[in-house]
Amino acid sequence: MALEKEPQVAQVKVALRNAEGDVETLWADNLGGGRFRVDNTPWYAYGVSWQDIVEATADADGQLQFQRVVEKSGNRTIRIAAEKPFSDEWLIQVTQLGCSFEGANRKYIGINIPPGVDLQAIVAFLTAEGIRWEHADPTYEQYHST
Repeated sequence: MALEKEPQVAQVKVALRNAEGDVETLWADNLGGGRFRVDNTPWYAYGVSWQDIVEATADADGQLQFQRVVEKSGNRTIRIAAEKPFSDEWLIQVTQLGCSFEGANRKYIGINIPPGVDLQAIVAFLTAEGIRWEHADPTYEQYHST
């Protein structure tokens, strides 16, 4: 008996703008009805993580523009930065802690923290390693407002 493949979902780019007008485009699966599932870890955007479902509308040029997060995936994002590029060996440690990552380059990386991984354990690891990091999702304000 042959295994059935899941149908392919069309991937698109969704643009997110910050208050200064800078743009980051994220890959996303088109779920229909103006809803999209983010398919990469943001490097610059705040308040959105991998697999979040977002709403976006096309601008006059047809570029999808982020409107809002519709449903959180449970994933969280922390960004790390360094003067020297992160080594493969060091990044393997990140995956051994249960996280994944994507890099804008080897000096600036978004770490995806899945729902089952303790955020504080990741923060403690980064702090012990002397790594410069920031909350991206939840943002610093969201994390410390409770």
